[in-house]
Amino acid sequence: MRTKAQELLPDELLQAIQVYVQGETLYIPKKDQRHKWGSRSGNRAYYEQRNKQIRADFTQGKSLLHLSENYCLSVETIKKIVYKRM
Repeated sequence: MRTKAQELLPDELLQAIQVYVQGETLYIPKKDQRHKWGSRSGNRAYYEQRNKQIRADFTQGKSLLHLSENYCLSVETIKKIVYKRM
């Protein structure tokens, strides 16, 4: 649903917004509908579980290179996962 700003907003608010945005489309998300990335699709849980397993494998002595090859990730990405402060 599209609504014209001048039909919805008070004049002083509309003028304040026009200082930053003139003639452009402005999207304002619903306040209560924000979700963290991947929380609805299940991707977030998948990657959290994968990273937990990577850290466990590292703790058990597997090398960064081995983990990189096993999980098809760069060594730098594996470092970010295993050295991240929890």
